Formats: sequence, structure tokens, C-alpha cells
Amino acid sequence: MEITTKKATKKTAKTRNDARGGKGDAGRSVPGGVIAVSRALAILDAFGAGENSLTLGELSRRTSLHKTTVLRIARTMAEARYLVRLDNGSWRLGPGAGWLGARYQTVFGQIASIEPVLRELSKSSGESAAFYVREGNSRSCVVRVDGPQTIRHHVRMGESLPVNRGAIGRVLLAFSGEEGELYERIRRAGYHTTRGERDPQVASAAFPVFGLNHRLIGCVAVSGPIVRFTREACARHVALLRKAAAQLSYEIGGGALISPVSL
Repeated sequence: MEITTKKATKKTAKTRNDARGGKGDAGRSVPGGVIAVSRALAILDAFGAGENSLTLGELSRRTSLHKTTVLRIARTMAEARYLVRLDNGSWRLGPGAGWLGARYQTVFGQIASIEPVLRELSKSSGESAAFYVREGNSRSCVVRVDGPQTIRHHVRMGESLPVNRGAIGRVLLAFSGEEGELYERIRRAGYHTTRGERDPQVASAAFPVFGLNHRLIGCVAVSGPIVRFTREACARHVALLRKAAAQLSYEIGGGALISPVSL
């Protein structure tokens, strides 16, 4: 009887743990959020750039959720076409995810105008170039162009990063009214550069891009390995960024599809 009771207790605890998601329970990390939605988003975020598919075990590892939980959610997402299960049992992103990304980019209708400017900036600077917007307490990469060198800084389009780290985030904060001596200095200079602030191996320089009535739209930046961002290189990057920011402010500043920064 005692053995039966222990087994039942253990089974009940396991069932409760599976219901929660187990392991690190990624879903409980969002205060006030819906756990199931958080878990589904964690599964989508698990896919890296250039990865065609992931096994169930790898999805479980990256999301810190039990395989049974991942499988249950993945099947639901597959019904909505956000995931596709392959013949070997692994999973890939489905057409729903692609369509969602396409709809996100239609909000930024001036992408066709932004990308050529970034390509020229990347070519001239030799580094990766990107355009970011602020999304609340995060910054999101809307358009990016990889640098021509083998070793380069890479950020996925749509990737969300902290807004309070790195030249890009600091510029977005400064020109959306953040208080403090640092942000006053950035506003006076008109740009900002950092070395190893967000990532110890990465340096970046960023300029704001404005719309009508000098309202902040986003910022344009170049990033790369810190060893290449010497004083002389930074001076060249700043001159190139100044030109690119002015061009983007002119070409997309009067448009209505990119909303001003949301505070």
C-alpha cells in the first residue's frame, strides 16, 4: 500500500510538472502573460538563421520544456501552419510563420528604400549595416545587410534586443527623450558609438533617423568585431552614417507606414 501511494504521488507530481512545462518552464517567465502562448513563441524563437529544421529533442533543449509539452504545442501550431513536421520527425517553420513575417514587414513599407542605403553603407564601411526601431523596452532589427568580410556581426531581421545596451539602443533612447547625462551627450553629438557594451566582442556606431517634425523613426547603424573598430575606423563610420541617416530621413521621413517610436 505504501509503495502504491508513493507511485501515485510520484505520478501526480510528474503530471503536474508536465502540465507546467517542466525544466526551466519558459512560459512562466512572462509575468501576467498566457503560458501556452509564451511557450509557442519560445518554440518559434528556437529556430536560428539558416536552420532548416530542428529535432524534437533540440526544441526541448532550447526552450527548456519537456518533449511532451513541445510535441503537444508543435502539433497545434502545425494545424495552424506555423510549423511543419517532416518525415524524419523533425520540425521546420511553416508557411504561416513566413506569412506573419511578410505581414510584419508590410508595416515598414519603405524597406525598398532602406535596403539600398544599407547596401551602400555596408560596402563603404566594410561592416554589417542595419536599420532598427524601438518597440517599447526593446529594439527590433527591421532591415539588415551583412558585411562583406568573413568575420562579421550578424543579427536576424526581426530580432528583438534590449534597448538599454549598445550604441543602437542608446541612440533610440536618447532621441526618444530619455533623461540622464549620457543621453544629453548623445543628443549633443548627434550619434553614439560603443565598444563591447552589449557583446564584449562587438562594436557599433549609430545615427538617428527622423520623420516629419523631427520625430524619431529609428536609427541606422554599422556593427562589427571590436578589433576592427579603431579610432580611425570609427571616424570613417561616423561620416558614412551621417550621410546614410540624412538620406534615410529624406527618403522615408515623410512616409506614414513607419510609425514614430513607441514609448
